[in-house]
Amino acid sequence: MVDFLADNNACGQAVLRLVSRGNAIIAELLRLSNFIPPVFRQDHKLDQLKYGEILCDFSYFQSADYFDNKINAKPELQDLDEEFRENHIEILTRFYLAFESVHKYVIDLNRFLEELEEGVYIQQTLETVLLNEDGKQLMSEALFLYGVMLVVIDMRIEGVVRERMLVSYHRYSAQNTSDSNIDDVCKLLRGTGFSNALGARRPPNYPEIYFARVPVNKAYVSMVIGRLRSDDIYNQISAYPLPEHRSTALATQASMLYIILYFAPEILHNQQAKMREIVDKHFPDNWVISIYMGIVVNLLDVWSPYRAASTALNNTLDPSNVREQAVKFATKTKKSNPVVLQLLKEGVLREEYVLDNIPKLMNVLRECNVTLRWMMLHTTHLAPNAEANKRCKQLRDQVITDSRYDPGAIFELLLNTAQFEFKLKEMFKQMLAEKQEKWEVYKKEGSERVQELSEVFSGTKPLTRVQKNDNLQQWFSEMAKQITSLNYDDATSAGRKIVQLIQALEEVQEFHQLESNLQVKQFLADTRKFLHQMIRTINIKEEVQITLLIVADLSYAWQIIDTYTVNMQQGIKTDPALVTKLRATFLKLASALDLPLLRISQAASPDLMSVSQYYSGELVAYVRKVLQIIPETMFGLLARIIQMQTTQIREVPTRLEKDKMREYAQLDERHEVARLTHSISIFTEGILMMKTTLVGIIKIDPKQLLEDGIRKELVKQVATALHIGLIFNPKAKVSELLPKLEALGATMDGFRTSFEYIQDYVDIYGLKIWQEEISRIINYNVEQECNSFLRTKVQDWQSVYQSTAIPIPRFPPVDGSVNFIGRLAREILRITDPKTTSYIDQMRAWYDLRTRQEIINIRMFQQLQRSVGTFGLTGLDRLICFMIVKELQNFQRVIQRGILMEKTWIEMFKSMMKSLNPVKGIVGQPQKVYTQATAKATKLWPSFLDVILKVGQMQLLRKQIAFELNTSCRFDSKFLASSLQTFNDALLGEIEQHYQDPTLPYPKEENPLMYELTSYLECAGISDPLTKIYVTTKRLPYFPLVNFLFVISQLPKLMYVKNLGSLICRKPAEPLDGPPFVVGCITLLKQFHSENTDLFLAFLGQYVRSYVDIAQRSKTADLSPEVINVLVFLEDFAYYSGMPRKAIEAHIPGYILDEFRSRAS
Repeated sequence: MVDFLADNNACGQAVLRLVSRGNAIIAELLRLSNFIPPVFRQDHKLDQLKYGEILCDFSYFQSADYFDNKINAKPELQDLDEEFRENHIEILTRFYLAFESVHKYVIDLNRFLEELEEGVYIQQTLETVLLNEDGKQLMSEALFLYGVMLVVIDMRIEGVVRERMLVSYHRYSAQNTSDSNIDDVCKLLRGTGFSNALGARRPPNYPEIYFARVPVNKAYVSMVIGRLRSDDIYNQISAYPLPEHRSTALATQASMLYIILYFAPEILHNQQAKMREIVDKHFPDNWVISIYMGIVVNLLDVWSPYRAASTALNNTLDPSNVREQAVKFATKTKKSNPVVLQLLKEGVLREEYVLDNIPKLMNVLRECNVTLRWMMLHTTHLAPNAEANKRCKQLRDQVITDSRYDPGAIFELLLNTAQFEFKLKEMFKQMLAEKQEKWEVYKKEGSERVQELSEVFSGTKPLTRVQKNDNLQQWFSEMAKQITSLNYDDATSAGRKIVQLIQALEEVQEFHQLESNLQVKQFLADTRKFLHQMIRTINIKEEVQITLLIVADLSYAWQIIDTYTVNMQQGIKTDPALVTKLRATFLKLASALDLPLLRISQAASPDLMSVSQYYSGELVAYVRKVLQIIPETMFGLLARIIQMQTTQIREVPTRLEKDKMREYAQLDERHEVARLTHSISIFTEGILMMKTTLVGIIKIDPKQLLEDGIRKELVKQVATALHIGLIFNPKAKVSELLPKLEALGATMDGFRTSFEYIQDYVDIYGLKIWQEEISRIINYNVEQECNSFLRTKVQDWQSVYQSTAIPIPRFPPVDGSVNFIGRLAREILRITDPKTTSYIDQMRAWYDLRTRQEIINIRMFQQLQRSVGTFGLTGLDRLICFMIVKELQNFQRVIQRGILMEKTWIEMFKSMMKSLNPVKGIVGQPQKVYTQATAKATKLWPSFLDVILKVGQMQLLRKQIAFELNTSCRFDSKFLASSLQTFNDALLGEIEQHYQDPTLPYPKEENPLMYELTSYLECAGISDPLTKIYVTTKRLPYFPLVNFLFVISQLPKLMYVKNLGSLICRKPAEPLDGPPFVVGCITLLKQFHSENTDLFLAFLGQYVRSYVDIAQRSKTADLSPEVINVLVFLEDFAYYSGMPRKAIEAHIPGYILDEFRSRAS
C-alpha cells in the first residue's frame, strides 16, 4: 500500500492539508486575540457614551433598518460611523477572515468525509484510513483542532465582542459582497454565554451545543473516539516503558479525547462503562490536563455537569488516591534533584559514560519530566471561573499540602533537568554526526594493531622475546582481514561479528599463554578496546534522540511557566550566571513549537513562517520578560549611584590644599559607588554569558537582548516620569508649570547623567540610545494625542514608534488630554489665555491683565528644552499645529453654515459693498455707515473672536518655540544650523528662478527632498509659523469685508499704550489682547488668496482716510482713538507678517503713518 503521507496519495494529502490549516487558524486566532480594539469591549463609560449608538450585537439583525435609520437620521452619528469604519475596517476584515476560516474548515472536513464515503479516493474508506498509523493520527487531529478553535475563540474573544465585530463588519463590508457566507459564520460564532470572568456561571449544555452548531458525521466521531480509547495512536508508550508513566505517555491523545468527547456528549452523560475505561486508561492519576499550547483545564470542574464522566472520575479524585499521588511525586522531586545535580557535575557526562548508561540516563530523564508535569499542572492556578469551584480549590490545596509544594524546588528541578537534557542532546547530536567517522578510525586502529601482531609472529618485525609462530601469524592476519571487512551500513551483523572477534582475542590470549609477554598483551587489550568502542559507536542510534525529544516535551507549560517567572528573576538577582542555565530552560520550552508546526511542515504549507513567527515571538517575549529583571536591577543600582554622586560625593576642585585631601577623598562613599558599579557590570556579564540562541526561528543575541532590556527600562522610567511630572491642577491660583518643568528637568538630567556614567561599564552607546528612545516616546505620545484631531486614527499596532520588544507604556488619561504632551500644551494655553493675559513682544513675555505680574517669559521655553528636549519642543509645536487646524476648520464651518447659507447676511454685505465702493475713495458719513454695519453683525463676532484669539495665541507660542529651537541649534550645532539655512536659501532661490523661467529644474512630486528638508528645518527652528498654510480653503464671497467689519468692531476694546508700543485691553471686563488678535487675523487671511488680504487692507485704508477727512474738515488736530487703533493694528500687521510698509502706504498716505504716534500722546 502507498505511504499515506506520500505526495501521490490524494486522500492523505487532503487530510494533511486540512490539519495543517487547522494549526495555522489556531495560531491566527491566538495572535488576533491580542489585538482586539478596546472599543468593542465597551469597558469604559467614555466608549459606551461615544460609540454605544453605532455598535450593536446580534440584536441588530432583528431590527437592522431601525438601527441604520437611526444613524442616518443624525449627521453627527453618520460622521462618527464613517470615521469608525475608516479606522477599524482593516482589523475587522482580518478578524472576519479568521472567523470565516473556522467555518470553512469544518465545512471542508465534512466535505472530505463525504468524499471518503462516496469513494472519491480510490481504495480508501473511513475504516481503512483509521487502520493506517498516520491516517488515524490525522483523522483524530482534524476533529480535535476544530474543537480547539471553538474553545480558543470562546476563551480569548468574548461572545458579545465577537457579535459586535461581526455586525460592524457586516454593516461596513459584507453588504457589498454577494458571495460572503457571513450568515453561516454568524450562526457558528454567535455568543454562547460563556465568560472567563470570576464568578461567571457556566451556560447550560455548554460546550456541546456550541460544538453541535455545525454537525459533524457521527460515525466518524464515534470511530475516532474508539481509536483514541483503545490504541496508542502516537506510539508513545515505547518512549515511556514503565507502567506508572502510562498516563504521561498517553497525555497527547488524552487531551484530544477530552475535546472530541464534546462532539458525542451522550458518552459523557450516560455511557458509564466507556467513561470508566477512558478514565482508567488516560486519567488514573491526573485530573488537570493541558489541551493545546498550554491551555489548562481541571476535569473535576469541566466534567461536573456530566453524570457518567463525573462518576468515572471518582476513583481518581478519591482523597486517598490524591494523597498517594501527591506524596509519590513529592518524594520523586526530592530524589531526582540530587541525582541530576550529580550527573551535571563537571567530568561526569563523558562520551563513554553516556554510551554505557543510556537506559539509566533515559530513566532519570523520564522520572524528572513526569514529576515536573504532574507537579506543575496539579498545583497551578486555573481560569477564574474554575477557581470559583470550591472542590477544585480544595483539591489543589490538598495537593499543595500533601506534597509540601515548594515552587523553588520545582523550579530548581526544571532548571537542572533542562540543563541535563540540553547537554545530552548536544552530545548525541555530536556523536551522531561523528558516528561513521569514529567507527572507521576505531576499525582502522584495531585492524592495524592485529596486523602488527601478525608481523611480529612472522619473525620479520623484532619484538623482545617473541618467537616466530606461523600459526599465530596466519591467525592474526586473518583477524585483521575480518576487522577490515566489517560493514558500517549493516549494523546488526557487524555488532555480532565484533562480539565474536572480542571473544576470539580473549581466547587466543588465554590458550597460547600470551599474557607472559606484556607488549603482546597490551596490543591485544588495545584491539579489544577499539572493538568495544566500535560496538558503543554503532549503538548510537537516532531513536535515542527521538525518545529524548518526546520525553522532554514542555508544551503543557506554555502558559503556566509564567507562575515561575518570579523564581527565575529572584535566582538571576542572586546569581546573574543563572542565565546560562535558563537558556536550556528556554530551549526546552521551545520544544512546544513542534506540536503545531509538525503538520504544517509536512504539508509544505506557506503558513509555516507565519505560525513559527507567532509562537517564536511569544517565546522570545517571555524570555525578554524574565531577563528584564537585569536592566530593572541595574537601573535601581544606577539610581543609588547618581544619588550619591549628586548629593554625597563632593567635586574635587582644580587646586586642592594638602590638609583638605582627606575631606575630599570620601573613601567610604567612593568605595560604595565602586561596589555598586561592579554589581552592574556583573549583571551585564550574566546576560552576556548566554550564547546566541535560536528560539524557534528567531535568533536571540544576548548583547541585543541586554540593549533592548536597557531601552525598555529606560522607556518605562522616562515615560512614567513624563506622565507623573506633567499633571497639572487647573484650579491652582499660581501656575504649577514652571516648578513642574524644573523638577522634570532635574529628573531627565539624572537619567542622562546615569546613562553617560554607565555606558562604558555595559558597553552600549548611551547617547544614541537616549536620543532614539526619547524621540520615540515623544513622537508616539504626540501621534496618540493628535489622533483626537484626525479622522483616520493611527492605531497602536500601526504606529511606527510603538514596539512589541520595547513597548512605550500607555497611561489612562487624567483629564481631557490623552497624555502628557496634551496636558502640557493645554496648560501653556491656559496660562497664556489672551482673555486673562497680555503679551508684550519686546519682552517676549506674558503678563497678567489684572495684577500686571509677569506669568511666563522666554525662560519657560528654555526650561521646556531642558525637560522635554528638542523632540519635546518639536512635538509640542506639531500638536499646536493640529489645534490651529481644528480652530481654522471650525471657523470655515461657522462662515459657511452661519453666514453664506443665509440670504439676509448676503444681502447686507452686498449693500455694504455698494456703499463702500469705490474702495479708493472715501465714505461720506463713516461713523454712521460703519457703526450700522458692525451693529447688524454683532451676533457673529463672539465666535469669530474666539477663533482668532486662540489661533493668534497658538501662533505666538509657535514663534517662541521656533526661536528656542533655533537658538539651541545654533549653540549646540552651529554647523548643522548654518548648513540647513544655506540649503534652504539655495533651494528657495532655485524655486523662485523656476517660476521666472519654467525651463529651469524644479523638484518633482515624488522627490522627497522638500518634505524631508522641511522636517529638519522645523526641528532647527528655521521656519516662520505665520507664513504657513494650515487648511485648504474655497473662495468665500465678501470674506475681506466680513474680516474688516470684525476688526473695526473689536478695535474699540483696545487702547494704544505708547510706553509699550502695543495695543492692550481697555477694560478688564471686555478682555482682549492686541498681539494675538493681530496674529490671528494674519493667519486667517494667509489661508486664503492674497487678493483677500489686499482688499482687507484697502477697506482699512478707506476707513482711516474717511475719518482723517472728517478730522480735517472739523479742523481738529488729534486723530480719533478708532483711527489710531487701526493705524497701530496695520503697523503690527506689517511687523508680524513681514509685509513691506509700501503695501500699507498704497492705501494710507505715508505722513499719517509717520505722525500718528506723536499725535497719539
